[in-house]
Amino acid sequence: MSRNISGAGRQSLYAAQTGEAFLILLTISHSDLTAPIRVTSDAVTTVSRGDSFVPFPFELILPDDLDNRSSRARLAIDNIDRQIVQAVRTLASAPAVLIEIVRAAAPDSVEAQFVDFKLTNVSYDSQRVEGTLTIEDFTAEPFPAAIFSPGLFPGLF
Repeated sequence: MSRNISGAGRQSLYAAQTGEAFLILLTISHSDLTAPIRVTSDAVTTVSRGDSFVPFPFELILPDDLDNRSSRARLAIDNIDRQIVQAVRTLASAPAVLIEIVRAAAPDSVEAQFVDFKLTNVSYDSQRVEGTLTIEDFTAEPFPAAIFSPGLFPGLF
């Protein structure tokens, strides 16, 4: 899978040394939440495209780009605020997670993004909230979806 990274982003990635910092922005959203939860990997609040991402310690293992299976990532957020656990407890279905990578010098320019993730298999304790970020695997769907039998398609026979 190719990524459209800006010229400044490529220059920072390919440089032997750089002062550029890349930030991970997470947006956790669900129809039952009053507002999306937005966190950043930076130590200070990051404003990107008009949205504020608050600093929150988390660990993210990004998905790979293998073509033969669906992407999976792991997310672990330190349980330092009750907001995340309360949100997890009240949701009846999996929340959506958007992962964006930006440069600290240009947070409005998204260098890479991972969309359509759902936070599943969530567990939590007094220290951490952990879960798996999955994408619905359409390759596992049966094909064709229906069996062409006389009972379902009487006009074919």
